[in-house]
Amino acid sequence: MSSEDPFDAALQEWVAVFMRRSMRSFIQYARERGLSMSQINALFHIHHHGGSGVTDLGEHLGITNAAVSQLLERLVQQGLILRYEDPADRRAKKLTLTDKGALTLQEGIHARQGWLHDLANNLSVDQKEQVAAALQILIDKTKRLDDPAGAEN
Repeated sequence: MSSEDPFDAALQEWVAVFMRRSMRSFIQYARERGLSMSQINALFHIHHHGGSGVTDLGEHLGITNAAVSQLLERLVQQGLILRYEDPADRRAKKLTLTDKGALTLQEGIHARQGWLHDLANNLSVDQKEQVAAALQILIDKTKRLDDPAGAEN
């Protein structure tokens, strides 16, 4: 992409602003709860997979089983996850979120997205309609990128 194209430049600037604002709020939320980004990543992984094994989580995070066990111990102590024996293999441990862990993730997502509500409150009804229409075009075209047959449209 050429940064000389006004559309490309505007889109890249929007993505940068969006990521910076979103991550700043999310990181602040994690810090306030004493959670590292690795721990937050672990919570999301467990949530998205409906549970997880310790080895699977270690592979996802790119760390050893020993390191992931230490990371998980704090989450267990905080009551965010449960660690239990895998009924199919008693040597393996399974992980699941507690209600408190699920709530922590939901609050983190809300913190990350909170600034979007402030932004929306600063737009007129007409501006909101224009932005919504433009975003819908981007959403549709992005979905087609994953579908080679639809990418031609």
